Amino acid sequence: MHLSHPLGAALLATSLFAAGGAVAAGPAPLAAQGCLGCHGPNGAGIGSGARLAGREAAELESIMRAYRADQRQGTIMNRIARGYTEQDIAAIAAYFAAIR
Repeated sequence: MHLSHPLGAALLATSLFAAGGAVAAGPAPLAAQGCLGCHGPNGAGIGSGARLAGREAAELESIMRAYRADQRQGTIMNRIARGYTEQDIAAIAAYFAAIR
């Protein structure tokens, strides 16, 4: 693809980066929409929400399963994770792992 318009090229280049310089992974899957309020759209974390961006998908899956089984304590994550299916957990983990 050849971009001859400087503004178009600039917009394309800046759209590849989320706040904080993280490379966006595309739109968040439906299951991850609820994560964005605490963990941010770029997974950098907001307030006490942990950074998720760039962590290994297997690690994120393990953490969410532990919350779901009450083997890991969190302020609200135990209740949230109980609503996730295995497919949800995999999609959420893959989304945040893909953000670099």
